[in-house]
Amino acid sequence: MTTSEIYQYLGLALAVIALLGHAKGYFSSGEKTLLARIDKAEAKVEKVETKLVEYDRRIQSIEGEIKHLPDRETTHRMELAMTEISGKLNVMAERLKPIEAIGERLQETLMERAR
Repeated sequence: MTTSEIYQYLGLALAVIALLGHAKGYFSSGEKTLLARIDKAEAKVEKVETKLVEYDRRIQSIEGEIKHLPDRETTHRMELAMTEISGKLNVMAERLKPIEAIGERLQETLMERAR
């Protein structure tokens, strides 16, 4: 093999290496953008996880408070009891009217005697 042939093969090898380097750079540029997108997505996932934990705590506190509140049936029973009490108060008011009238008459009598 002569030196000119060696230079030709060497030039060809260098050209192939250069082409492979360019191809690697071309194909890895997409990988860099993918890695950047993955990093952004991971940051968003961390924010979402933080929000989920925060919402979970809020829901747990609300559920704890709701357990202490009366349910529908209890509220209905309370309404019925209040209606019954209101009726009894109206009956008592009717029964007290004669006593009120007696008190007014006594006051009028005492005022007439005081004159």
